[in-house]
Amino acid sequence: MKIHYNLKIIFVLFLFGCAQETSIPVAPNIIPKPVSQKIEQGIYILDEKTNFIFTDEVSEVANYFESYLKETYHIEFSNHKSDKKIVFKIDESMNNEEGYHLKIGENQILISSKNSKGAFYAVQSLLQLMPIKTHIKSIAIQCLEIKDAPRFSYRGMHLDVARHFFSVAFIKKYINLMAMLKMNTFHWHLTEDQGWRIEIKKYPKLQEISAFRNETLIGHYSEQPHQFDGKKYGGFFTQEEIKDIVQYATERQVTIIPEIEMPGHSQAALAAYPELGCTGNKIEVATKWGVFEDIYCPKETTFQFLEDVIDEVVELFPGKYIHIGGDEAPKTRWKSCTHCQQLIRKKGLKDEHGLQSYFISRMEKYINQKGKQIIGWDEILEGGLAPNATVMSWRGTKGGVEAAKKQHNVILTPNSHCYFDHYQSDNENEPLAIGGFLPLEKVYRFNPIPEELTKEEAKYVLGAQGNVWTEYIPTPEKVEYMAFPRAIALAEVVWSSSENKNYKDFINRLEHFNKRLDAMNVNYANHLYEVKGELIKENGQLKYKLETTTDKKIFYSLNGRTPNLLLGDAYYEKPIPIDSSTTIKAVVFDSEKILGSIFEQRINLHKAVGTNISLNVEPHKAYNAGGKQALINGISGNNKRYGDQEWLGFSGDDVEITIDFDKPTEINSISTRFYNGNGQWIYAPKEVHIQFNLENGKVALSKNTQTKNDSLLVNFKYNLSELNPKKEKINSLKITIPNYGIIPDGKQGAGNKAWTFIDEIIVE
Repeated sequence: MKIHYNLKIIFVLFLFGCAQETSIPVAPNIIPKPVSQKIEQGIYILDEKTNFIFTDEVSEVANYFESYLKETYHIEFSNHKSDKKIVFKIDESMNNEEGYHLKIGENQILISSKNSKGAFYAVQSLLQLMPIKTHIKSIAIQCLEIKDAPRFSYRGMHLDVARHFFSVAFIKKYINLMAMLKMNTFHWHLTEDQGWRIEIKKYPKLQEISAFRNETLIGHYSEQPHQFDGKKYGGFFTQEEIKDIVQYATERQVTIIPEIEMPGHSQAALAAYPELGCTGNKIEVATKWGVFEDIYCPKETTFQFLEDVIDEVVELFPGKYIHIGGDEAPKTRWKSCTHCQQLIRKKGLKDEHGLQSYFISRMEKYINQKGKQIIGWDEILEGGLAPNATVMSWRGTKGGVEAAKKQHNVILTPNSHCYFDHYQSDNENEPLAIGGFLPLEKVYRFNPIPEELTKEEAKYVLGAQGNVWTEYIPTPEKVEYMAFPRAIALAEVVWSSSENKNYKDFINRLEHFNKRLDAMNVNYANHLYEVKGELIKENGQLKYKLETTTDKKIFYSLNGRTPNLLLGDAYYEKPIPIDSSTTIKAVVFDSEKILGSIFEQRINLHKAVGTNISLNVEPHKAYNAGGKQALINGISGNNKRYGDQEWLGFSGDDVEITIDFDKPTEINSISTRFYNGNGQWIYAPKEVHIQFNLENGKVALSKNTQTKNDSLLVNFKYNLSELNPKKEKINSLKITIPNYGIIPDGKQGAGNKAWTFIDEIIVE
């Protein structure tokens, strides 16, 4: 329903005259979107005469709301007898524990909820109906009615403070932002190979040794040789600081889940207490990222240590869950450890995976005795799932599906949709990230219920969580940049009903919400005004399609010149015909002002562009943004990273690419590039095979061995002069790219099949 405010505002100003200024009511743009929202006639005026009426059960929420109004708008409530009221009402008949009913009339705001949780979320919606900042102490609020409740009970955000450490003040800011978005769970990743961040009084070396590393890797792990900054780095949270943060979160209806990693990602703890490892050898707190072979040894001293740690942890965190990690635990040390092999035989376990299951199950039993439940990453499925464990599925959704079918609770956090340490834009100027490509729209379109689950099995999906791993995120400002606005999109995914979601509508509301982030000094990433492009084939002609997320105008120019309205550059209305190689530049304009960055795309119109292409295997769904046509669309992938829509990624597969030409074509060369980020399990192939089907019916074959190359990008080029000296025209070609094979010992991902990443195939 479209509301016109002008007459209402004039009427209000007339009523209050010069002696009383009133703010302009804010148009409703609530995030996450409520289940139902009905705008009504009239406005409510909130001022110092407003009375708060509430019971003890919601007193904390009411006091929080009143304090917010005093601090933000400097309203001093007089407790004056007045008809204007804000009433908090407990309604036990409501079905959802976190639902609420917000009814704003001209004389009363009524907040109905089953408990304080729903009341708090009603307040968060109400705050979004108020001006961000104003000097006026009479605030006009649009009359409306909202009935709302979350889709999922678990709505989480994660933060890794082990790779990089952050202050108490920033942790509180992060939690506060979550609460604004009606997120209810903060997953606090406290221990890692690179640092131990929680004070454990019984083991002081965890603070003295494990909390600090000697230096930190500079640049990306894939950049060789590795370089370091030579600076000691670290820190930890005292138990008093943790209690303060927990109290702050509780006031905002946020439960904190601490993560204490085991049995892997434990090198920092072993640096302080090497006797807890299999070798007993002295090691250092890790100074670079990745997966390390030194993990906890499953012996009695280790279990005693971990139980003592848990004893102190459970006293600090009142929530029901303790996260125990369980991911990326190499079994190298266990395979050569006499104690581990004897334990496998003694317990009748199948192998080292069974030993990990024993490890997790034993710790689960102890944690259950403390009145808590465990959560683990999906690796805890290996060797058999602990009896009462909740699975956090990060390696896609497969682990979540498996756990739900076994009637275990599941939290979805797949790296394809929920890893906010991945790149979020194709822009060359994006800050360094671990890799991947996760734009805002992909997050928004995530459905936490995997298609493979039945309606009954889907009940075990508690919700979803966004993860912020900080290997390449050293500052609070960069955490904010990587997390927001993707966390905002996820908040709507886990709160709003799927049928109530609309990306275009979300973007319109996000533009307003960003102004609130500006007022809070949040360094969010604003890619709303970026231009995106795609080469398409329309009626047999190649064209380039431009689009932007908002409804604002796009202007463009060809041949690499920056668009300039004074020079008569074109307003984009429909796809641009492409008949030769060119460079397109485009910008979003608003009232003759450039918004966002300048889009630039070089199109190389080589002989394979627009032809037919087929693959023997599908690219991995996490790295298939551009589809198979990305290999022959005239556009090369990013030089710095592999996660954009132009690079295609294949997980362990041999790849066959067939290109069929529209007519017999003379070809002189074929070239492409392979990404070679070994630290990310990505390896260029050892060899490439090429087969040509000539116009004369003959078949020509070639086998090309790639030379050893340690660079991040490996170029491949084949000249046809030897294979086709007579320059016969070619009907089709097949390129076979065998997978590198098993990653060797001592390398990241050892024992797993390598990934293959392929860029544009250029045919000239």
